[in-house]
Amino acid sequence: MSDYSKIIDHPHHTSRTRPHMSMTARAAQFSPFAALTGYGDAVDETARLTDEKIELDEDAVRELNLKLQQINEGSSYVTITYFLPDLLKEGGCYTIHSGCVKKIDTMENKIIMSDGNIIPIDDIYDIGFIE
Repeated sequence: MSDYSKIIDHPHHTSRTRPHMSMTARAAQFSPFAALTGYGDAVDETARLTDEKIELDEDAVRELNLKLQQINEGSSYVTITYFLPDLLKEGGCYTIHSGCVKKIDTMENKIIMSDGNIIPIDDIYDIGFIE
């Protein structure tokens, strides 16, 4: 006689108070559990590298100011290399933007390009002229 001999011929129990659980709902109980939701994203963000902003010396600042004075608003096509701060962590990256300078706003200390891009003058690393 096996250990189940007392219950083997009994009917399957059905609850009077709870509805029968579907096979899908029963299977969901055993699906993988992600206890650390977002952990992978946090690790990826931490591993993402950023650059530090390069501080220009006096000679480089003087040269940059001369280039800014040579720009003719509305007709100068330039390539500007500037530092773009990262929104999520310290540092950022250097970006190159080419186009026509619409306006140099000395009150706000920024360059407004004809395509609407705004570049802070303090973040500019280099300016090249396109002929």
